[in-house]
Amino acid sequence: MIYDIRMEIEYSYDRPAASGRNLLRLMPADLPLEQRLIAGSLTIEPQPREWLGGSDFFQNVTNEVVFDTPHKTTLFSVQARVERMLRGGWLDMSPRLDLLEREVADYRELDPWAPHHFLGTSPRIAFDPEMEAYGIEATANAATAFDAVEALGQALHRDMTFDAEATTVDTPASEAFANRHGVCQDFTHIMITCLRSLGMPAGYVSGFLRTVPPEGQPRLEGADAMHAWVRAWCGHEMGWVEYDPTNAVHVSMDHVVIARGRDYSDVAPVKGVSRSSGAHTTRQSVDVDVLD
Repeated sequence: MIYDIRMEIEYSYDRPAASGRNLLRLMPADLPLEQRLIAGSLTIEPQPREWLGGSDFFQNVTNEVVFDTPHKTTLFSVQARVERMLRGGWLDMSPRLDLLEREVADYRELDPWAPHHFLGTSPRIAFDPEMEAYGIEATANAATAFDAVEALGQALHRDMTFDAEATTVDTPASEAFANRHGVCQDFTHIMITCLRSLGMPAGYVSGFLRTVPPEGQPRLEGADAMHAWVRAWCGHEMGWVEYDPTNAVHVSMDHVVIARGRDYSDVAPVKGVSRSSGAHTTRQSVDVDVLD
């Protein structure tokens, strides 16, 4: 499946910002056998004084930009053409949950996708007894680690309500879970917390959803903005699998990956500082169109 993607993120300030520095993760990823970035461009207004491309520990593409002239708005625009490749149906070769710890211990490397990085707390993930109990109950009948991922994702989809007004980007997962309302970021952080409580390595994926669903299929929640879902390690034989708890689906060709990390703090699309006074507002628009 080939997609044409257009995204804009705009920040507007009450008073001109004198300067700023941002770290960006906005361009769709190029992932062997999963996703191919055919072409992509990032434009920024105003023109940054400095612009440095690179990658982070998790091999996500980054752009670091510096502004040194007063500006009332900052606009980041992405245009990309991406081929998303179809992965065959999942063959469950994962161990039982009680044996997964042994397989994690047998992983002897500390490469970016070593499961050890995704087990403990991280900047946006803190263990919570209520979420731990919820995870244990939701996966009680799971025969394997892969079953546990699916069972937990379906439980969250059933018990949580997608509500774009309920939380902000800074809302803790524990608060969203207590209220049972949130957006894709909240669903994802809650599921990661539950999985890690069960001893399963789990991380965060940012990306896009196709805007218009195939004929006869329902529109997925979160398609109007950047989306998020979960990546879980299911043992040596199966490796990493991805699940979208907001929509209770395994990730497939409807999902386009931008970045992967431990939680939102590792993949934030725009992170940085701006020297200004007064309030600011943010506008985001996303279009993901299928190229026939």
